[in-house]
Amino acid sequence: MKKIAVVLFNLGGPDSLLAVKPFLFNLFKDPAILCLPTPIRYFLAFLLSTFRKKKAQEIYKIMGGRSPLLENTYAQAKSIEKKLKNERKLKNKRVFKVFVSMRYWHPFFKETLQDISEFNPDEILLLPLYPQFSTTTTASSLKEALEILKKTNIPIKSICCYPTLTGFIDGIFDLTQDILKKLTKERTSARILYVAHGLPLSIVKSGDPYPEQLLLSVAALTSKIDTSFQDGLFSFDLCYQSKVGPLPWLKPSLGEELQRASLEKIGVIIIPISFVSEHSETLVELDLEYLAVANSLNLPFYIRIPTVSCHPKFVEGLKDMILKKTSQENPSQKTSTCLCSKFVINCK
Repeated sequence: MKKIAVVLFNLGGPDSLLAVKPFLFNLFKDPAILCLPTPIRYFLAFLLSTFRKKKAQEIYKIMGGRSPLLENTYAQAKSIEKKLKNERKLKNKRVFKVFVSMRYWHPFFKETLQDISEFNPDEILLLPLYPQFSTTTTASSLKEALEILKKTNIPIKSICCYPTLTGFIDGIFDLTQDILKKLTKERTSARILYVAHGLPLSIVKSGDPYPEQLLLSVAALTSKIDTSFQDGLFSFDLCYQSKVGPLPWLKPSLGEELQRASLEKIGVIIIPISFVSEHSETLVELDLEYLAVANSLNLPFYIRIPTVSCHPKFVEGLKDMILKKTSQENPSQKTSTCLCSKFVINCK
């Protein structure tokens, strides 16, 4: 029986208020985030983590003094592993165990690898929980893991992106359709705002495919909504959140879109299109900070759709993707969901 370790990757988050500063330092010292010579990067990471510590701690206090991301990711791992164990077509040929690794706080990949070693797998599959590929997220996690795994002789496969994965799109649609049905019944118009984490334009201009893949996710979900709701009540736009610093980032911002909606006197439905778990950007930035902006602008309504998290269709989609990838004999063969640019990363 073939033993396969599946590793889920995500950003990570502080598990206490004391962990906020070192978490931020780890984030900003990553060359994928600040592409600068090491001494300068470390110095800036120290300054930024020191400067942003207090504000970040206030955010995490709202969530009970820690990030819920790790807990959410463990729940996803448990759901995926259960689906894999119940997969009848495996016929005892493959056994899976799902692990969790975070990029900027515990458990780091080196720590997770200790647990993987105890499982003693015949193969490892790396699966970042970022549907849309970016050099700042997926590539950073995979690069670190692959560098560490060079010391082992275990065959490695990885999945780099899945912006149009059916389970991902269908999961979001399921979470959205009840409010759309209600608005349709009331004949109420709304603007659906797909909100994604922003990215500096300098990174985009270097060839990062993230904004292109966001458009693919948006197109897939918009098509599904348009097919199901043909009353012409809903308009759609993509916008960005979480800008940091003075440099130009992807536009328009969510704040700009809320102002436009206010001028047009139309309510908004917020769909976090780049996140699959709840964390500070959704629970605080979207649910509290931007809600306050919407209220100050007297929007008719501001409704935020939950992330797919452990939605059955999303979990099923990830499970199917895992089974397909691990059944391929050639580790370099891309999955049907893979759309990342070859010059950015070689999918394995």
